[in-house]
Amino acid sequence: MSGDILFLCHRIPFPPDRGDKIRSYHLLKRLAQVAPVHVGCFADDDRDMGFAGEMTQVAASQCVLMRDRSKVVAGLTGLAKRQSLLISLFDHPGLHRWVAQTMGERPIRAVVAYSAQMAHFVPALPPEVRFLMDFVDFDSAKYATYGAQGGGPMGWINRREGRVLLDFERRTAARADVSSFVSEAEAALFREACGLGPDRVVGLENGVALDYFDPAASFPPVERGEGPLLVFTGQMDYRPNVEAVESFTRQTLPAIRTVHPDARFAIVGRNPAKSVEALAHLPGVIVTGGVPDVRGWLAAADVVIAPLRIARGIQNKVLEAMAMGRPVVASPQAAEGIDAMDETHFLVAANPAEEAAKIVALLADPARGQRLGLAARARMEERYRWSTTLGHLPDLLFGRPAADMQAA
Repeated sequence: MSGDILFLCHRIPFPPDRGDKIRSYHLLKRLAQVAPVHVGCFADDDRDMGFAGEMTQVAASQCVLMRDRSKVVAGLTGLAKRQSLLISLFDHPGLHRWVAQTMGERPIRAVVAYSAQMAHFVPALPPEVRFLMDFVDFDSAKYATYGAQGGGPMGWINRREGRVLLDFERRTAARADVSSFVSEAEAALFREACGLGPDRVVGLENGVALDYFDPAASFPPVERGEGPLLVFTGQMDYRPNVEAVESFTRQTLPAIRTVHPDARFAIVGRNPAKSVEALAHLPGVIVTGGVPDVRGWLAAADVVIAPLRIARGIQNKVLEAMAMGRPVVASPQAAEGIDAMDETHFLVAANPAEEAAKIVALLADPARGQRLGLAARARMEERYRWSTTLGHLPDLLFGRPAADMQAA
């Protein structure tokens, strides 16, 4: 049976230059191989709106709206409606209207909602229309963790968000044909929380663009300068990334610099928070802000680090560094969900003291770092091609083998 796909995502999936856009971009490309796709999404700013034209190369039709609801308005509305603040922040009457119009005018056979905040745009569906809810991460668990760690008003807000969002996630999963998460570990946690089985809640892993993140590819080099270079990459207004670099800079880097006084730590990523910008005043710290091509920084790194204390799912930053053949030192939280072995494909360090010790040992043994990097690249080629990780997406979406769907 033929039919179209409705794809709803909270950020325009172009360009694939941050974690959530990377996954949505590759999902959209895979879906477009199967059937015409109609995309409804939001832009955060004028830069995002400027990419709307690129989506016409993939989407059969599209609706890109500027997300203009303030956090204050969203918070007050969410409290008044007893609604998740995340859901309230991403509400927009224009997208509700476009979804209704598209469902009425197009032969929609399946709906894919990407991230929990898009689920409330999915209307009641007839039995013949399949619904895949790609939660990506178990978001309510993240807010619950924030709430448990914090006090005062923000602690209360995060604890409330954890409870309310979990209830919404459960109700959404109950009406979806299949719910997917970025790793089997995340899926297993959610199955335990919602009571649904592995036929309804599954892992749908991220991949990595191996032709792009390839040490043999052509990209602008970065002048690495003198002394060891440690690199962290990520969106630098994202709380887990901010907390990770603050912890590393203040607790781990000083111990490394007692052995290597000329060691430098480069924080590479767009929109650094003020607290991140302030780290540039500390000895050995570089804050780049957004860069045209992150591959030069990864290639220049002696060690790439991922010291996240709170992390959900699979970290693209780790996959990308491993694909570039670099030795990676990651926290257990950042390594969780990645099908790779500690001490073989990367190194796992549970706290600042372990991070410092393992990084210093790597810097003292460049041959070991090279072996780790080669093993990391080989593991990415073996396990994390997007064509492999999303190969069975049509089967999940339509409940039958991908070959049958493509022949329909």
